[in-house]
Amino acid sequence: MSVTNDMVAAFRRPAKVMERQLMSGAGEDRALIFLMASCVVVFISNLPVISRTAYLEQVEMGPLLGGTLLAWLFLAPLVFYVLAALMRIVLRLFGCKASWFHVRLALFWAMLASTPLILLNGLTGGLIGPGIEQNLVGAVWLASFLWILFGNIRTVCRTS
Repeated sequence: MSVTNDMVAAFRRPAKVMERQLMSGAGEDRALIFLMASCVVVFISNLPVISRTAYLEQVEMGPLLGGTLLAWLFLAPLVFYVLAALMRIVLRLFGCKASWFHVRLALFWAMLASTPLILLNGLTGGLIGPGIEQNLVGAVWLASFLWILFGNIRTVCRTS
């Protein structure tokens, strides 16, 4: 299946999609692509909010873009690798025998699969601004991200 079809399917049956990812022989290269693609999409989702902020506060957009670019394309991947390592250690304490790679793949795929809602959150923040609407979209994104992540983690713990 294509990545976009897998993203849609992950909202319904995340475990099944993760099984397919594991059976396809996904390697570290695919996990890194999932992570970097999701970081790029998060950067793009911040563009409407940056534009709104620059317009309303009458500041230059360049420094805001540069800081966001640095944060999401250079620093966030490192943070996600550390988060995956911490998740692996905690899962090991609970008896999960999943490998370091499988936990990384589960986290990075959950991030990529939930990016359509991140884009919606960015549009909401850019067009409507901060408020209950953006909080609601953010809560829906968080719930979907956790749903996919827990389904992925269950799968990698069961198959390891």
